[in-house]
Amino acid sequence: MPPDRDFPQIVVVTGGMAAGKSTVAQALAERLPKSVHLRGDIFRKMVVGGREEMSPDASPEALRQLELRYDLACHVASEYAAAGFHVVYQDVILGEYLTRVVRRLKSHGPGVVVLDPSPATLARRDAERAKTGYGAWTAEAMRDLLHAETPRIGFWIDSSGQAVGETVDAILANPASLRQLDL
Repeated sequence: MPPDRDFPQIVVVTGGMAAGKSTVAQALAERLPKSVHLRGDIFRKMVVGGREEMSPDASPEALRQLELRYDLACHVASEYAAAGFHVVYQDVILGEYLTRVVRRLKSHGPGVVVLDPSPATLARRDAERAKTGYGAWTAEAMRDLLHAETPRIGFWIDSSGQAVGETVDAILANPASLRQLDL
């Protein structure tokens, strides 16, 4: 089902590690006409020498690299949108950073989807996949950060008991909720 004309040109998909962001973003992009799945983490992976990973006690350099990653992804998302693509930009964007990303993309009328499965679901999904996201973090700490510091903007969805297609259906059915961005 293609989206209606009110569907955002850029949709930011965020949530904790193992929330299903990559899977949902890919499935959503596949259902949109002329679309791009922009994986924000690719900009972190491009740093070969001197990369500093995010942790609960992140260094100033790790924070600088995180901000650079978001800035690069916003620039690329904007360029694709200007070229007429629907962009599904997916990354772990929590706290004040979500507000900054949305403001940076404001000229494109972005939408936001926050995947918010239970901590038990996050831990189970992380254990079931080849890559592991949780090291210095716990699923509970990541979800606490999401709930305590991330603004309640966009469409928040507990996808714990949903199949990927059900989550995408809910996103496509709620374009107005995606744009609830009182910043």
